[in-house]
Amino acid sequence: MNLKTEHRKKMSLGGAAALFLMVLGYGVSFFFPLAEAAARTQNLLLNVEPLFYWMILAGFAAQMVDGALGMGYGVTCTTILMSLGVNLPAISGSIHTAEVFSSGASGYSHYKFGNVNKKLFKVLLIPGVLGAIAGAYLLSVVGEEYGDYVRPVLAFYTLILGSRIMYNAFRKKKAAKQKIKKAGLLAGAGGFLDSFGGGGWGPLVTSTLIAKGRAPRFVIGSVSITELFVALASSLTFFAMLGLSHLHIILGLVIGGLIAAPIAAHLAGKLPMKTMFIAVGSLVILWSLRILLKTL
Repeated sequence: MNLKTEHRKKMSLGGAAALFLMVLGYGVSFFFPLAEAAARTQNLLLNVEPLFYWMILAGFAAQMVDGALGMGYGVTCTTILMSLGVNLPAISGSIHTAEVFSSGASGYSHYKFGNVNKKLFKVLLIPGVLGAIAGAYLLSVVGEEYGDYVRPVLAFYTLILGSRIMYNAFRKKKAAKQKIKKAGLLAGAGGFLDSFGGGGWGPLVTSTLIAKGRAPRFVIGSVSITELFVALASSLTFFAMLGLSHLHIILGLVIGGLIAAPIAAHLAGKLPMKTMFIAVGSLVILWSLRILLKTL
């Protein structure tokens, strides 16, 4: 790579980062006034709820899983928060707001190391964002009033995701390369279920594309950078619909994730992947079954 090409790449990356920060800042300032945020933060620090510490633990556990497996942040958080009885819209809104930070760092790293397939990214982006907005809007509308009915549905959904993670542990590592049909539809479904169910973008989209024989490096990189925009669209929709009622949950998840991030990065690739998949899949299945049994 010559100096001019490298310089252009750095300039485009810097421009993209500046554009993202500008859009993020505008969105946060529009839905999340700074004066109100400061007042709520001060009030939170003076009146810390016990749930806040559970959120730190949940964020830590989810980031450890995601850092080791490249997926599972949303489904891990969702099952823990549902077990604690957290309001359903607050679960998904909090997870996606916290996930903007982790997916932003992950997407930047993948782009920097050349792991992003631009064509695949463009195919996934718009359907994924639209699906995320639709899922967030629907959950905001029905989550409160029909929470008793939606909770077992989401528990069954996380049970399926847990089973899929277990399946990934035992399937053959290599698959014959197949043509991917309707990748946009897959992204739309992934974005919708991720917002409505609190997780599933990685287990659904990443595992499906890899199962079709796509190179894991480019699938994970492209899906990860797309996840940034999916999470951002989802979190802004939840902010517009719900306001700041779940700030303490968001802060707990972010703090826990920041603590876990360097540990997870250090352990990545050093732990037996099959064992990790089995452990995480088993925990998600057990959590989901517990919620279903409590509901019944």
